Amino acid sequence: MAGLNAQRIEVADEYDAVQELYLERGWTDGLPITPPTPGRVEAMLRAAGLPPDRVIAEIPPNWGGATVERLAVNAVMAGCLPEYFPVIVAAVDAMGDPAFNLYAVQATTHPCAPLVIVNGPIREALGLNDSSGAFGPGWRANATIGRAIRLALLNIGGGYPGVGDMSSQGAPSKYGYCVAENEELNPWSPLHVDRGFDRNQSTVTVIAGEPPHNINDHSGRSADDILTIVAGAMAVTGANNAYTGGETLLALGPEHAETISGDGFGKQDVVEWLQRRALVPLERYTEDTLLERFGGIPEGPIPMVRGKDDLTIIVTGGPGKHSCWIPTFGGTTHSVTRVIG
Repeated sequence: MAGLNAQRIEVADEYDAVQELYLERGWTDGLPITPPTPGRVEAMLRAAGLPPDRVIAEIPPNWGGATVERLAVNAVMAGCLPEYFPVIVAAVDAMGDPAFNLYAVQATTHPCAPLVIVNGPIREALGLNDSSGAFGPGWRANATIGRAIRLALLNIGGGYPGVGDMSSQGAPSKYGYCVAENEELNPWSPLHVDRGFDRNQSTVTVIAGEPPHNINDHSGRSADDILTIVAGAMAVTGANNAYTGGETLLALGPEHAETISGDGFGKQDVVEWLQRRALVPLERYTEDTLLERFGGIPEGPIPMVRGKDDLTIIVTGGPGKHSCWIPTFGGTTHSVTRVIG
């Protein structure tokens, strides 16, 4: 392996000294980091099997080159194990796709963050959580993969709050946002198979999402019952998608998915049902908002799912009759999937 190109800084081998240096230089997300020593970075690079100077993507707003080596440094800082690193490389490659529109996602006042969704056999191999608390804490793989992505957006892309990242209030998902699909309890095909990949391939999908919006339905006994509650949760005026359309994500809990599927609904049936019924009545808008956002008064209610590709569906989580809807930055971004090398 070629020698490391990163600048080497000598610092006292003391916990507090390392943390203070990184905080003072603005190289962290505010949480303690693992020192990216040459040995740790080299171990991360070996897991990738790629040249250290290869640029995976250019990260806005500063358009810093996300070389394999720079990503490895940030992965070490985040606390990743080397075996997690291929997921990070694939996610950054996906975020660099023009369809994702990373510049807008990084610089907007909207509180979106790249959500990383992992599919395939690598979920089990890495110990990713796809069951109870799937979006939450307690799992090193989910937490550190998501955090490594955020550190790269900060340190390589310059997405610092109030400087490159202009999100008005931010979101806790900007610390780390990584989830795996619960393929074993998914009554349909998983996301990566829907997108043309083999079930035995491992993939990562990135989507510019808000934090999860809980959907609580303990009484629904049919697909119509549950989807009625889902439609109500989605039909809100505060989401960007109420104005600009675009893709959103419905993450069904396994119990809701089982009931919906048990009534003979496929994923496309769910999409079409919500196209017809997840509607925002015009009286929920102000007249000024309608004029500004739509250039006039629309003839009828505003659909939150405007086309067949505007709702992505996954299954994740554990026992309990909860699901969630994840609005996005809106119609100028779209999710992207990549194979994990």
